[in-house]
Amino acid sequence: MTTSLGTLELSALLSVARLGDDAYGLAVRQDLSERAGRDYSVGAIYTTLQRLEDKGLLASRASEPLPVRGGRSRRHFRLTGAGSRAIRDAERQTASMWDGVGTRIRVRPA
Repeated sequence: MTTSLGTLELSALLSVARLGDDAYGLAVRQDLSERAGRDYSVGAIYTTLQRLEDKGLLASRASEPLPVRGGRSRRHFRLTGAGSRAIRDAERQTASMWDGVGTRIRVRPA
């Protein structure tokens, strides 16, 4: 079964894969914002991560509180097997869509 993913969902999955053990909400936001060249809201990122967890593509756990006064725990994310398959499926679908286009694209002046 192929899970349909939006652009931000796929980007978030790729970010979690890239960040590994350091994949918590604000790190994912920073990674995505730097790579996309735009500033994503905290709410957009956490909503997307929750949606991916609800779809079974991510799992999360709470860390120990940070070792500073008033330190809070972080919610760390990791890919599930289904999440890894969704990334591979998206890569295959994208490659299939690009197949035969490659060097034939010509930009026409406006």
